[in-house]
Order: sequence, then structure tokens, then C-alpha cells
Amino acid sequence: MVMAAPLAVSLGDPAGIAPELIAEAWAQREIAGLAPFFVVGGASVVTAAAQTRGLSVPIIPITAPDEASAAFSSGLPVLGDRDCTPSFGTPDRNGAELTLHSLTLAAALALAGDAGAIVTGPIAKSRLATVGFTQPGQTEFVADACGLPHEDAVMMLAGPSLRTVPLTVHEPLSAVPGLITRDLIEHKARIVASALARDFGLSKPRLAVTGLNPHAGEDGRMGREDSDIIAPAIAALQAQGIAATGPHPADALFAAHERDRYDVALCMYHDQALIPIKTLDFDQGVNVTLGLPIVRTSPDHGTAFPIAGKNVASPGAMIAAIRMAGECAARRTAA
Repeated sequence: MVMAAPLAVSLGDPAGIAPELIAEAWAQREIAGLAPFFVVGGASVVTAAAQTRGLSVPIIPITAPDEASAAFSSGLPVLGDRDCTPSFGTPDRNGAELTLHSLTLAAALALAGDAGAIVTGPIAKSRLATVGFTQPGQTEFVADACGLPHEDAVMMLAGPSLRTVPLTVHEPLSAVPGLITRDLIEHKARIVASALARDFGLSKPRLAVTGLNPHAGEDGRMGREDSDIIAPAIAALQAQGIAATGPHPADALFAAHERDRYDVALCMYHDQALIPIKTLDFDQGVNVTLGLPIVRTSPDHGTAFPIAGKNVASPGAMIAAIRMAGECAARRTAA
């Protein structure tokens, strides 16, 4: 596979588990098959975090991303001198400022082509709001950095067993039926199909679209959205050459014998998509943003402040996010 530029990893909240998991990912870089990456800021935080896990992780300061690949085999490259005092489990304003700096610079480097992709560490949105972060989350932040409307940045959760896309994300369940439209389904499905072909090498991705209501409405007996909105959207996608099926009853779609019949499940709301992926692949789940001019991934978990610095957090999702970012970036480089 063609080598892309090194990956930029944003630190996430330095009081959370991201710094120790980044250190663990570097320590497992060879066995995990990770592409070269560098961390944006937080050298002392990563050093202290590595020590909490009993790891010896040499930090190699770099002044430009193109220095990372040569340094990667000898130590963990860290770009820049922005830092803060480590305080695992106790988030503070200095940490929030470092978080926002790291995220902002990592996104800018990916947009400039100096980084092959961005891997974002988990953040505490309420903390970031105190230092000027105005977006609902990192997906919207990266969309803004790319100059795209939020609806063009599509969240996909991906693990070894399953990929899911929530068509509505952080919305009250009571609002979801009014938000589900043909345009929404078709728009996001087209983005998903294109991204799976470009970044995941699936020439004809198979999209399984869930119903909204129990039993996908059961011919209108349990709601009309499935037959009046979702089914016509699927028919329109099929007419456009997209391999979409459904609406499928969500209570059966994620059974083991069903999952090999599709490449991604498009779900109507947050929990419909996230419950199965977190049940099946909690420690290896990756949040991927589709539809961007850059590759962005993130481990599908939060800051986990209560366990930060205690050497109990699993590095699986962070490692999977870095690996996936490298694979997607390489496909784009080779295209």
C-alpha cells in the first residue's frame, strides 16, 4: 500500500485516557501494524501518561510533520511545545486550551496535506465550551474546518463485526420522526456509498436501511414513516445505482446471520446505531467521519476521567482508529 504522509493525532482532553492510549498505541505500533503518526502537543502529558501504564516511551520533539516518519521507530514524535501540567482525572482550563489547540492544528495540517489524516482523541465538550469551542462535537468542528455544512459530514461507527451510520445523531427521540425525510436518507446514503468505495475499497457497497418503527411499520399498522418515507427513499437510491435494501426491522438486522448481507447499516437515530456497535465492538469501535476532503477517525469512547491514569483503559479502539486512518489515507494517496 502506498505510504501517505504521517498521521496527526490530536491529544484529546489531557486529563482523560487519550494520552495513555496514544502512548500504548506507539508501544504496540509494530504488532498492530500502525502507520507513522505524531501527537500535536502535550509532550509532558504523554510522558506522564505512559509512566502510569509502566511504559517507556521516548518522546521525540519535532518541528514539522515531515520529520515524524524518520523519528517514529525510535520514539513518539510530538509536534510543538504547547503543553500543560498532567492532572489525570481532573480536567481544568489549561487542559481545555491545550485540547483545542491540538485539535485545531491537527485539522489544519490534514487540510494542508502535511498530515495524511487526523485521529482525534476524546474531548469533554462542556470543558471546551469554556475556551471558545462552539460546535456540538468534533465531527462538526472538522466539518467547519473543511468549509462544509454539517449535514455533509456523516458519522459512521466501524468495528470488526459491524458498521453503522445514525442518520440523526444527538437529537431527542421525540424529534426523530419529524427529522426523517427522503432527502435526508438519500443525501447521507450517497455520501456513505461514495466514501466506502473511496476510503474502504468497496466497489459496490451494500447499504441496509433500517425502519423507524417496530417491525419496520408492519405495512402501516405501527406507523407510516417506513412505507411513506423510508421505502421511497430506498427505491430512489436503487434507481441511482446504489445497492440499498430495506426498510429492515432493526430488531433482527444485527443478528450474526444477517450481518454478512450488508456492508453498513443506515439507522434512523443515535441508539439504533450505537447500541449494536458498542455491544459487539466496544473495545475496537472507531468513529469515522465520511464525506470530508480529509480522513478523520476517532476511538468510539469518551474521556473516561474516572479511570484516567489507572492503567485500566483498553487501547483497542485508539489502535483501531489509528490503523483505520492509515489505511484510508493510503487508499486516497494511491488513487
